[in-house]
Amino acid sequence: MPKNSKVVKRELDDDVIESVKDLLSNEDSSDDAFKKSELMVDDQEEKDTDVEEGSDVEDERPAWNSKLQYILAQVGFSVGLGNVWRFPYLCQKNGGGAYLVPYLVLLLIIGIPLFFLELAVGQRIRRGSIGVWNYISPKLGGIGFASCVVCFFVALYYNVIIGWSLFYFSQSFQHPLPWDQCPLVKNISHTFVEPECEKSSATTYYWYREALNISSSLSESGGLNWKMTICLLAAWVMVCLAMIKGIQSSGKIMYFSSLFPYVVLLCFLIRGLLLNGSVDGIRHMFTPKLEIMLEPKVWREAATQVFFALGLGFGGVIAFSSYNKRDNNCHFDAVLVSFINFFTSVLATLVVFAVLGFKANIINEKCVIQNSEKILKLLKVGNLSQDMIPHHINFSSITAEDYNLVYDIIQKVKEEEFDALGLKSCQIEDELNKAVQGTGLAFIAFTEAMTHFPASPFWSVMFFLMLVNLGLGSMFGTIEGIITPIVDTFKVRKEILTVICCLVAFFIGLIFVQRSGNYFVTMFDDYSATLPLLIVVILENIAVTRIYGIDKFMEDLKDMLGFSPSQYYYYMWKYVSPLVLLCLLVASIVQMGLSPPGYNAWIEDTATEEFHSYPTWGMIVCISLMVLAILPVPIVFVVRRCNLIDDSSGSLASVSYKRGRIIKEPVNLEEDNTSLIHGKSPSEVPSPNFGKNIYRKQTGSPALDTAPNGRYGIGYLMADMPDMPESDL
Repeated sequence: MPKNSKVVKRELDDDVIESVKDLLSNEDSSDDAFKKSELMVDDQEEKDTDVEEGSDVEDERPAWNSKLQYILAQVGFSVGLGNVWRFPYLCQKNGGGAYLVPYLVLLLIIGIPLFFLELAVGQRIRRGSIGVWNYISPKLGGIGFASCVVCFFVALYYNVIIGWSLFYFSQSFQHPLPWDQCPLVKNISHTFVEPECEKSSATTYYWYREALNISSSLSESGGLNWKMTICLLAAWVMVCLAMIKGIQSSGKIMYFSSLFPYVVLLCFLIRGLLLNGSVDGIRHMFTPKLEIMLEPKVWREAATQVFFALGLGFGGVIAFSSYNKRDNNCHFDAVLVSFINFFTSVLATLVVFAVLGFKANIINEKCVIQNSEKILKLLKVGNLSQDMIPHHINFSSITAEDYNLVYDIIQKVKEEEFDALGLKSCQIEDELNKAVQGTGLAFIAFTEAMTHFPASPFWSVMFFLMLVNLGLGSMFGTIEGIITPIVDTFKVRKEILTVICCLVAFFIGLIFVQRSGNYFVTMFDDYSATLPLLIVVILENIAVTRIYGIDKFMEDLKDMLGFSPSQYYYYMWKYVSPLVLLCLLVASIVQMGLSPPGYNAWIEDTATEEFHSYPTWGMIVCISLMVLAILPVPIVFVVRRCNLIDDSSGSLASVSYKRGRIIKEPVNLEEDNTSLIHGKSPSEVPSPNFGKNIYRKQTGSPALDTAPNGRYGIGYLMADMPDMPESDL
């Protein structure tokens, strides 16, 4: 019988009930045995539903309204700010187009296999990260808690970036843009340009002084920046309202938050290609530097980008997939989302360097004009001879090519005296080689380029609205990685937990909206996630392949998908991916040890950035972030290993699901053989996915029935528990 057949024949004693209508027509209201029986329904909308006499129809677990909504949620989570301001920087820094080779190789080796693994376990067990890893191996249940802690740390500062984007978005509705020109300072006698702005640039000054009002060091708090505090509050209110009903509310927002960035990127690409100099930027971007590709550092950075681009280890991937039907083709989802993520990064890179090429062309034109004026002055004072200048050169309308010709001639003739002349080469490649990333790209370089756009306020509004949506899509997955595991495990109301989580995060996040807040963002970005997440994903891989068993996991996948996944995944999960992850972990530790821990502080007097080492208390905070993130793993292991918590008293391992309710299993999971179906053979366990027909199972029946379509349960005990409290899922 086909796996997804909607019509399945089955004998139940001598009574075969073909439909809900037939069943209800045969119902005897005085039949106590019938009232105690269990009804299992799968309607045409493919929602897992229980139907009981005298009770409303209730979902066992919230589900996505459509496959598109789910894919958009996963895309929104994986495609974030890093695709726009991190990937282009790495591509430029590590060999241009040649960087795509190691990135694609590592995407196939660790990206897609590990993303597939997280999707599969979430969909199979249908719980958040805590429940999934606690279910597979109670001793490794700390993996889920570690994911939640990392998600919380990341959410704290990630929403601050959304707040920054909201601030720039709110300031974009004016012409000219407020960062277009340096402000003027008036005193009694005269007016002059703000010195800090004159020494840097208008966009740099606006970012550091007007937006952040930044202090000169981490230790100098400077008090709260009220503008950014309001923006942070607005960001958390948006997240809270979107997440308060779980996927029922955030899922609808995904249609806009996930698709709108692509509209903006395409608009920017089309507009950028029409700008002068955009082709130079794209050509520079994709000119391969093959010699750089062989450096180990390039592969380490590519592996790190693949790892974080897909959101591995955060728990958001598992949380989202846990709301899927069990027979969903998660392999297709893994490949699709991974390549959408990759092509989004390439699209963003095209946009960034088309715009930066335009910006570099403008700066290069200014350089040519300024240095041409210098040459004219040198000709007038006699430092240069008129005979050196070709006759066709017209300094009043000189092109970049003509200037470079004159520059080369002067450099050859005045070889010994050339440095004293103070002339610059004015090569567009020199400007494009100035690698910028992160906030430097989004809030300084890109904003400066947009000031030269026609209708610049419109493009500024679109750009920062895109950043807000990219950030929100990732925040939804991050918060879901916190909320879903806790709701699944501790049976708390999702609405209350969401509000409490957002309130606590907002108040802790106030440290990021001090005048020194940008330095704390750097600290959390560098130390709160990288190493802990690598350790988490390594342990996830070990839990599935070594403890649960790779062979059993492949059988589970065959049962879910209806076909056997390629043996490629078998070897990746068992051998290649763990080895690559271990190498990446060691390389990251070595890199962290070799790089002096510190941050770039903005010095107001010189209007430049200056590297500062972290003070002693700052180092303690950095170490504490890493320790706190990974601490749940050894704690839970020791608790389980030493039996410090009795399962019968309500331990986390004994939590399971019953027909839309959370109950405690009387099974000691620690003594189990780590099967996803604890102590049950496939034929003995009911499936959470049911056929179109309804089947009645008397509570006194000695054996559990299989589902009509032959798929088996995953920890759901389909028995009547009328006295159990309702789940708030």
